[in-house]
Amino acid sequence: MPKKNAGYEGLQKQVRNLKTPKIDVWRNQYPDKIYTICIDIPEFTCICPKTGLPDFANIRIEYSPDKHCIELKSFKMYTIFYRNLGIFHEHLANKILEDFVKACRPRWVKVTAEFNPRGGIKTTVTREYRQ
Repeated sequence: MPKKNAGYEGLQKQVRNLKTPKIDVWRNQYPDKIYTICIDIPEFTCICPKTGLPDFANIRIEYSPDKHCIELKSFKMYTIFYRNLGIFHEHLANKILEDFVKACRPRWVKVTAEFNPRGGIKTTVTREYRQ
């Protein structure tokens, strides 16, 4: 008899090494000020790696820039990259945060990935980073 959920094993082994599009930045002219920028992506989509069905989410990124701010056109292209990619919700929130921090080195950032219900279950994954 096969092991329960054996189909999930190894599906996301290389997620941390995933080559995503570059996120561009621009120089913050107010690095001496503490302020917050919110980026909302209300129509985010990716694919469930198990079923191949689409997942829909609202992604919210709140951050306090230091020397650089995120350039939004490149960030949009970054998010579109996930449209046809199979990725677990938990991995997505972590990957976005790691790539975001690598791009702009903010004072702090919070990524919230709020997925629409699938099978009657709604998933929200939150991850934060502080310098």
